[in-house]
Amino acid sequence: MRIIVITGMSGSGKSTAVRALEDEGYYCIDNLPVRLFKRFVDLIGKSDEHFKGVVLVADIRGREFFKGYKAAFHKITDAGHSIEIFFFDALDEILIRRFSETRRRHPADERCSIPDAIHIERERLYALRQLATRVIDTSEFSVHQLKELILKIVRGDEKENQMVIEVQSFGFKYGVPLESSIVMDVRFLPNPFFLPELKMSSGLNDQVRDYVLDNVLAAQFMDYFFPLLDMLLPAHLDEGKAYLTISIGCTGGRHRSVAIAEATGMHLQEMWPSVRIIHRDIEKGIK
Repeated sequence: MRIIVITGMSGSGKSTAVRALEDEGYYCIDNLPVRLFKRFVDLIGKSDEHFKGVVLVADIRGREFFKGYKAAFHKITDAGHSIEIFFFDALDEILIRRFSETRRRHPADERCSIPDAIHIERERLYALRQLATRVIDTSEFSVHQLKELILKIVRGDEKENQMVIEVQSFGFKYGVPLESSIVMDVRFLPNPFFLPELKMSSGLNDQVRDYVLDNVLAAQFMDYFFPLLDMLLPAHLDEGKAYLTISIGCTGGRHRSVAIAEATGMHLQEMWPSVRIIHRDIEKGIK
């Protein structure tokens, strides 16, 4: 039976990984006391239900985990099982940003600042990080990209020279996406928001799309932008980049950026089948 331990920094994407693995058919349990690891593995192994494997989530929240994880791992391996340890990490500035956006309390220490708590957590997790069979840095990943990576890892179909491309629209009023590799501002285009008959629709609507794309400025823009992407994407692939996010923004992320992102994605899909189109703020832009 496959046994995966998910651990790492708070805010680094562990919950996203767990949800992906649950959907894949793994039995996942979060914050189980370390003294119960071996007993839990034995119980699942004897269960009549079929699972692809077991996922144990353990991190700084489990205070006793740090005192007993080595002994618990040894008991499991002595019983003939192998353990994979996935350590999730991200740059400090990314973790700080994620905590500030969610307003969560950091589990390391409630009495200090977020940067200090992150420093404390890194120190406590250092030895565990050295044991990891795989360290996953999520600094540049969106939720969708991280989920896809996890599934590729557990399915064993990672490909060294395959790059996943994500084209997403967004609204500048809601912030530039952190995972962006390329950012393009299309606020120079005429805005359908100011036309009463188009305001309530989005860039997915035929009339809005035609209004945006039939504009002379939009045509000129795409004449330059698409060949630029055709040159840049192979260069990123040659550098070994696994994921590339092209973020296209307008004011609210509902009209212009959506129409341009759709056109960009359709253009790229001719050469890059893995292109995915996402509209981050399409439901916010009307407010």
